[in-house]
Amino acid sequence: MVGTVPPVTTVPSPRRPLDPDDRRRYWYENELGWRTVPGEPLRLVTGLRFDVLDVPVEAGVAALWRLGPDSPVAVRGDRMRLLVAAGSAEELPGLLDWLEWGALAPALDLVALGEGGHMEAPPVPGAGPVKVPPLSGAGPAKGHPGQPLPAGLPGPAQGAAVWLRPPEPGCEVEASLPTLSAVGGVGGAPDLVRLVDTVATQCHRVRLRRSCAQPFAFS
Repeated sequence: MVGTVPPVTTVPSPRRPLDPDDRRRYWYENELGWRTVPGEPLRLVTGLRFDVLDVPVEAGVAALWRLGPDSPVAVRGDRMRLLVAAGSAEELPGLLDWLEWGALAPALDLVALGEGGHMEAPPVPGAGPVKVPPLSGAGPAKGHPGQPLPAGLPGPAQGAAVWLRPPEPGCEVEASLPTLSAVGGVGGAPDLVRLVDTVATQCHRVRLRRSCAQPFAFS
């Protein structure tokens, strides 16, 4: 018929598969409810759901038994990131003073990431193979039953962060994180005080060992 406009069939364009970085951001924001920082590389905001203790990997390995089995732990090169309760970074200086580590705190190589900070987001667990070479000197597990030390950890050659103990989607991560409120309590959360004391002790030992390994300078 003259003047009749033929019907227009709208066919949706096929969806493009999500970019790996988009899938990773979706997993953190939607599966875990963790806020990310806009832009690349993908980073996780600290100080909201969790804070982070960033320590030498040797010190972190020795402190793993102070954590609960569900406490997330990440590794990047020769650094280990231990997730702790939000607000712990603000409490750390006073806690170190109370534990009599205050005078040595600047030299301990113990960094706390809290409000306003961020950490690199490791790849989604199970998204692909992650090469984990053996770490010499890790030693046998001890101290906490059912909490074996890892057989290997990512070395500096790998560069990118990976999860040693990944967070579990659908679980409230806060319940598994070391916190000050665990002191004298009956809950299942690990004790932040004991964790910090253990990490500080191990950081000090790492510092002394590295100092002894340096050659003497003669004038």
